[in-house]
Amino acid sequence: MKLFRLFLLVSLLAACASQGGGSAGTPQDDTTHAQKVARIHTELAGMYYDRSQYGVALQEVAVALKADSSFPQAYNVRALVRMALHEDDKADEDFQHSLRLDGTNSETHNNYGWFLCQRGHMKESFKQFQDALDNPLYATPEMAYLNLGLCSRKAGMMKDAESNLQRALTLRPDMPNALYGLADLNYGKGDFAAAKSYFNRFSQGTPELNAEQLWLGVRIARKVRDYDSEASYALQLRKNYPDSREAQLMSQGQ
Repeated sequence: MKLFRLFLLVSLLAACASQGGGSAGTPQDDTTHAQKVARIHTELAGMYYDRSQYGVALQEVAVALKADSSFPQAYNVRALVRMALHEDDKADEDFQHSLRLDGTNSETHNNYGWFLCQRGHMKESFKQFQDALDNPLYATPEMAYLNLGLCSRKAGMMKDAESNLQRALTLRPDMPNALYGLADLNYGKGDFAAAKSYFNRFSQGTPELNAEQLWLGVRIARKVRDYDSEASYALQLRKNYPDSREAQLMSQGQ
């Protein structure tokens, strides 16, 4: 599942509507046009990134940077693509370059923090998440709290993990990844009633559960002796993901 949200500049197409009149051809107009072209192609790159069409996304970023080589969000998107392609050195370079151009962009701080977390640089990732949260204009702080919570758990900091996931839910009560994270965390610490409550809220808002999620549902249902739910999740797991590791674990009675 996607654990962070790529920030895309809103109303780009509207902002890039045809310009009537004015002094076309002046340096100021050229700069404005270049920025608009960069924004449009960066948005397109982000859309292709979301669809895992990484080659096309890189082509769109190249067009954006050709129009405006100092457009920070283009480097942010390219960093995400390079992260997905495991070109870690290039991704790190792009994240840092984006932040040199615009150090106040909380979405870039959040994305960079997630990258660092996934690569095992926990202390550095926490700083990036905090930098994102320190910006009072950050439109989606729940994303940084979510990622901070997930990365805190990865680092074994369970109290911090729970606290930050709860903060994410306070800001967005129906946030699926936070609900799932808290279900998993509470299962791990043996609070099965809380795990069931969070998992039920998560599953109600999720159209189709993947193998990992169904397996957690099976295990929680077993612990609270909810045999109907256990049977339902188990059936979905066997039917939809018969070759998954989770289905194999279930068949082995684990």
